[in-house]
Amino acid sequence: MVTSAEIIAFAGTKFSAARTLPPIAPLNAAQAAYLEALRTSAQVVVVGPAGTGKTWIAATYAADLYRTRRVSRIVLTRPNVPCGRSLGFFPGSLEEKFAPWAAPLVDAIKERIGKAAFDIALKNGDIEMVPFEVMRGRSWKDAFVLLDEAQNTTPAEMKMFLTRVGEGCITVVDGDIGQCDLDAGSGLRAVIALIRARGLPVPVIEFGRGDIVRSGQCAMWVEAFEDAAL
Repeated sequence: MVTSAEIIAFAGTKFSAARTLPPIAPLNAAQAAYLEALRTSAQVVVVGPAGTGKTWIAATYAADLYRTRRVSRIVLTRPNVPCGRSLGFFPGSLEEKFAPWAAPLVDAIKERIGKAAFDIALKNGDIEMVPFEVMRGRSWKDAFVLLDEAQNTTPAEMKMFLTRVGEGCITVVDGDIGQCDLDAGSGLRAVIALIRARGLPVPVIEFGRGDIVRSGQCAMWVEAFEDAAL
């Protein structure tokens, strides 16, 4: 049963949300800079180790924009360079195979708009989970577009992605260069180099070990592996 707290009215592909939620509160200076960049820039690049909140903040901010109708769609994507078995081993459609990788993003969005509203938005195409491999030829406008795990794109793939973005979009590219699974160069590293070399108006937010908020254990292992250079 859909409660009025989650959805007041539904017509076509739109809904009005009455959820009363606190604003996203930064837990450190880097997160505060990230949120400010999201509020003031059409494109943001975010890098740093696991557990810093870079993906959670992007997904939560996207959900708030969608919930308050400041964007009409949310597009989530990430490259298929899994740690372990490839997508081909999982049953189902391409979207169903992609779903396990999108789970952290989905959970964050559901927290902000409610499960019922999320299911309706997904069914009507207002929220899209797009495997990166089928991104070519697509374009969006009036959307929040999030490329997660961007360290696993090549420079050519990054060019393809960034040239898909149309008018009225907010784009976030996030990743951890230290966890690149590619033998070739990282598209995330390449785009940061271009931003800095050309002085492009795209904020690059950098998180460090001291910004890890997930848990003490997470911070411990990030530090151990980075120090060991494994």
